[in-house]
Amino acid sequence: MSQTDRDYSEKRDFIRMRVDADVSLIHEGDEVQAVCIDLSSSGMQLEAPRSFKVGDRLSVRIDSDHAALKGLEADTEVVWVKAQDGGGQKLGLTILKMK
Repeated sequence: MSQTDRDYSEKRDFIRMRVDADVSLIHEGDEVQAVCIDLSSSGMQLEAPRSFKVGDRLSVRIDSDHAALKGLEADTEVVWVKAQDGGGQKLGLTILKMK
């Protein structure tokens, strides 16, 4: 069963951690700065200044401020989008592969 086929309540079975961290998104060679709102073991919610669409594949990088902790790098896919006032949007991403 794909991520998009699962019902809403099942998607919420994963613990989400609010992070409010700066992230770099790479899509088709372009790098875009965004903010990660929350993170779980299977996905993340972001706020981005430009538009993406469901199905877009994004590489995500969250750098660590601590020398002892490695940052997060993952290949993801956009599973939902919600337009925001001012032209940006919130994105729901599923993690396809951790790097």
